[in-house]
Amino acid sequence: MSAPETSPEADLAKALEGLAKTIAERQGGDPSSSYTAQLLAAGPLRIAKKLGEEGVEAALALAAGSDQDVASEIADLFYHALVG
Repeated sequence: MSAPETSPEADLAKALEGLAKTIAERQGGDPSSSYTAQLLAAGPLRIAKKLGEEGVEAALALAAGSDQDVASEIADLFYHALVG
C-alpha cells in the first residue's frame, strides 16, 4: 500500500499546527530559557513590533533575496504571527 499523497498546502497546514502547539506549550514558560515565553511575557506591543520587523524582512527577501532567505524570513513571519 502506498503512502497517502500530500500537497504543499497540507504540509504547510500540518507544520503550522505543530508550531502553534509548540508555542502553546511554551506559554507561561521561563522567559530566560524560552524565546517564545520571553515574547509572550513582553506583551502584545513587543510581539507586534517583532511581527512588523519580520514582515519587512520577508518583503526585502522577496525583492532581493535567495529562495533560502525568503523561506527563512517567511518562517519567522509565520512564527511571530502565531505567537501574537
